[in-house]
Amino acid sequence: MTTVNNTQHNQTATKANEAQTIEAVLRQHAEQQYAEELAELAQADTRQRPPNWKLSPWAVRTYLMGGKLTNGFEVSPKYIGNARLIEIAVATLATDRALLLYGVPGTAKSWVSEHLAAAIASDSTMLIQGTAGTDESAIRYGWNYARLLTEGPSTAALVVSPMMQAMQDGKIARIEELTRMPSEVQDTLITILSEKTLPVPELNTEIQAHKGFNVIATANNRDKGVNELSSALMRRFNTVILPVPDSIEEEVDIVDRRVASLGRALELPVEKPTLEEIRRVVTVFRELRNGVTLDGKTKLKTPSGTLSTAEAISVINSGLAMAGYYGDGEMHAGDMAAGLTGAIVKDPVQDRVVWLEYLQTVVKERNGWKDLYRACQEVI
Repeated sequence: MTTVNNTQHNQTATKANEAQTIEAVLRQHAEQQYAEELAELAQADTRQRPPNWKLSPWAVRTYLMGGKLTNGFEVSPKYIGNARLIEIAVATLATDRALLLYGVPGTAKSWVSEHLAAAIASDSTMLIQGTAGTDESAIRYGWNYARLLTEGPSTAALVVSPMMQAMQDGKIARIEELTRMPSEVQDTLITILSEKTLPVPELNTEIQAHKGFNVIATANNRDKGVNELSSALMRRFNTVILPVPDSIEEEVDIVDRRVASLGRALELPVEKPTLEEIRRVVTVFRELRNGVTLDGKTKLKTPSGTLSTAEAISVINSGLAMAGYYGDGEMHAGDMAAGLTGAIVKDPVQDRVVWLEYLQTVVKERNGWKDLYRACQEVI
């Protein structure tokens, strides 16, 4: 009896330690942060699931778009936008076609990719980050050179890549910024996507993908020095273009939700920003991004940056940090002026002219915006 009690005590202590470890990390994986929602969805999900999927396509869509379950449990929306795009993405992953999420920077491509993998496979960690220095081993496999020199090619000397692991486990592999990779590295995907196998000629064998395996890649169309995808590789993907938010209300809602989530994770000692402050930042970004004021009366010059929703979130979070650590705990125009200016003025010559002109012709003349005008003038 004592042995049983000790075992139960050790198991309880282990679970408590794991929970504390998860709580202590700066950024939890999606499957950790939303574990309760995923568990509730799995319990309520009675629809057919593709092989090795943790949830049905219906439940994956519900997890991404939010909704209320039959037991009254509320699932929070992870993506605010066109539900049809998410349905197309989920349906693609249920086939043998890979998914390419495409669009301008800051349109939640990586965010959607992570949550799709979390909902489908309960594991979003099979990640390959595309850069100009990414080589073939990041996609295929590598070698433990110490063992390779002493033992020669062997299974023990093989270093498994996230792609290979996903194929073996029947999970989702994620590739961030696919077009940042050199073309010859991109093309190593062709055999994997078309044949669902990864040859290992050094061992005279191959890795065959298990059911449930697929690939989600992201790419943006504003990246300088981009490596265009070959037509052979493009044919292996279904492309879903994620647009910028349609309306200012939608964008404000996205920023508000993400700022609240990040604020809890960072434990900033500050009050939640008012929707009016968020709306001001989003308004500035939308007007400069579109080259015209919201009322359509004044045409504007556009800066060189993308002024994405992600950058608006960053500006608000920066303002919250300033208000919490150097202010009175409530965010004001002065707290976010430097972050706002930094997001807009990427080119110190051309963008500065655009920003000064916008401050003079729009911000200065807008009712209730005098404080923002003065604060921005002080830091520009």
